[in-house]
Amino acid sequence: MVILTREAAMRKLQRMAYEIAENNSDEKEIVLAGIKGNGVLLARILNGFLKTIFPGEIRMIEIDINKKMPREVTLVFEGDTFSFDNRVVIIIDDVANSGKTLSYALKPFLEYYPSKIQTLVLVERSHKRFPVSPDFKGLSVATALSERIVVDTEKGDIAGAHLER
Repeated sequence: MVILTREAAMRKLQRMAYEIAENNSDEKEIVLAGIKGNGVLLARILNGFLKTIFPGEIRMIEIDINKKMPREVTLVFEGDTFSFDNRVVIIIDDVANSGKTLSYALKPFLEYYPSKIQTLVLVERSHKRFPVSPDFKGLSVATALSERIVVDTEKGDIAGAHLER
């Protein structure tokens, strides 16, 4: 069952870009931290929208995490070192199910003193087991525990999202 078309997903991402710019209007720099896979793709799309509306610098990094066993979390970025002190970090993923991935994705940033850590997902489900509520969400969906939400991609772009039963 389709829950988001490509056009609807892009509208939601554009709206969230405006929310990010509005909520961080006093900031000089934001870091878009996409979780490997669709989170990185969403970060790239958001970066495109933000470039036209956010006056500060935008830095993109990748969070490499095994979503099934998330103990080891690695940050991938250009350059040898980078400090997240006094910067806004926005952790981005496609779907928030239990909140586990977003919780573990926080881990490497806790070694620094960011000014803010925010979370963004395209689709949020209502089955939280971890105390994470995304700051920015495209769509909230109530589902059965047996159902699964999949964000579809095509040629490096978001093609929509559907519900699997």
